Amino acid sequence: MFDYIKKKLEKRRIKRNFSEYGSQVYEYALPDFGLVKFAKWLNPLDEVRNITQGQVNFYKKFLHPGDLAIDIGAHIGDTAMPMALTVGKQGLVLAFDPNPHVFKILLQNVELNKELTNIVPINVAISAYDGEFFFNSSEATFNNGGISETAQNRHGKYGLQEKVKGLNLENLLRTSYSEYLDKLRVIKIDAEGYDIEIIKSILPVIQKYKPHLIVECFKQLRKKGRDHLYDTIADLGYDLYYMEDFDDQAKLELIKRDDMSNWRYFNILAVPT
Repeated sequence: MFDYIKKKLEKRRIKRNFSEYGSQVYEYALPDFGLVKFAKWLNPLDEVRNITQGQVNFYKKFLHPGDLAIDIGAHIGDTAMPMALTVGKQGLVLAFDPNPHVFKILLQNVELNKELTNIVPINVAISAYDGEFFFNSSEATFNNGGISETAQNRHGKYGLQEKVKGLNLENLLRTSYSEYLDKLRVIKIDAEGYDIEIIKSILPVIQKYKPHLIVECFKQLRKKGRDHLYDTIADLGYDLYYMEDFDDQAKLELIKRDDMSNWRYFNILAVPT
């Protein structure tokens, strides 16, 4: 009991006090690639993030060598890396994250397997319009967080001293990556409740290229917002699935509009019908 209380108090202390955390590089033996390196953030509040063959096999269901994948809210690169291994050196993964504390680890991971992958890290938020935004977190370590137009917002009381840059994704793709658009196969969005705004801002891209979508259903999203998220994606011509995990053996469950409140937090895989 004493150890439990001690650990809880220590976690509370970490949440309330900012510290810089480095990284440690691990090696994973994957059957398709041999040894793959991945840098983990040493923030004690970060979840356990590993790279597995099962993750790569998950993306193989809808990604092929040479394809384009987009990771919005890439964090340290734990989803960008298996995407990049799947599409290979001839493919491209665009990895976006505005958080400077996780972005420095993402930069490390971009460099670790360059003979196998092609990841372009971009330190911006994807937003409905180009501009500058406040970035706030519920933890002083900035292990989580999201953008807002106001300094006081739902993401938490800990804010970055400087605003972060936001870019409209459609404009960026058409001006800088137009040659890859015909091979756009996956867009993953994890934006702490801003996901619906991002989807709306890239409707023409989704309608034309019909990529698979992986979208977070944010834990603070209420029923009205969850219904709106479901309707927006379904109306674009997609079937929505509950994702148990980013692994080829994890459960996928077809969901309907009434199912959106069955879980406090989950990821949605949207498959073109």
